[in-house]
Amino acid sequence: MAGFDKVVTSYADAMHGLEDNMTIIAGGFGLCGIPEGLIAEVKRMGTKGLTVVSNNCGVDGFGLGVLLEDKQIKKMVSSYVGENALFEKQLLNGELEVELTPQGTLAEKMRAGGAGIPAFYTATGFGTPVGEGKESRQFNGRDYILEEAITGDFAIVKAWKADRYGNCMYRHTAMNFNPMAATAGKITVVEVEEIVEPGELEPSQIHTPGIYVDRVIQGSFEKRIERLVTSKGA
Repeated sequence: MAGFDKVVTSYADAMHGLEDNMTIIAGGFGLCGIPEGLIAEVKRMGTKGLTVVSNNCGVDGFGLGVLLEDKQIKKMVSSYVGENALFEKQLLNGELEVELTPQGTLAEKMRAGGAGIPAFYTATGFGTPVGEGKESRQFNGRDYILEEAITGDFAIVKAWKADRYGNCMYRHTAMNFNPMAATAGKITVVEVEEIVEPGELEPSQIHTPGIYVDRVIQGSFEKRIERLVTSKGA
């Protein structure tokens, strides 16, 4: 990178510095809006003992699911895990630690981490196993539990467009967890469909300001459909 230009041209440069036992925060929801190439690079690197924070862990053989194949993930912090048989197997065999977190709470944990807020109170999970062992308080007669924010050594994010300064735009549902994840990494790497020159993006349409972004790489995406449903026709 030179000056404000955050573009890198290889996945090795994009993920440089990732080491064993680090924490990765990954954007995406199911297979929508996932940084496919960055995940593939983590697999290629063979980094082990990772804690991965993401809504889910992909599916068997795609998305974050590929990192389970060589047992690169030590702990998964997520809200939905139902589409991955290998995930289930490793969990039941005691090979994978899992911290299930309500979806909205997970999003807020990322956002709070990026905003420098160490913890927040939420009513979600009070009186359930989610709230066990956590500090609780009442506000206006309602019970809340204290949830700690999340930050990561790396955040890997998928965006639609970015300029060379790292300003990002997301497209439709591919936005999902990506804006929150982008703020919560010590090093944030964004994989994009298109890189444009500074000034080409309408400022009011920028979702993630470049100040949060450290590296930008242009990727190519399979955009696999998780569950393909077609009509039977007339």
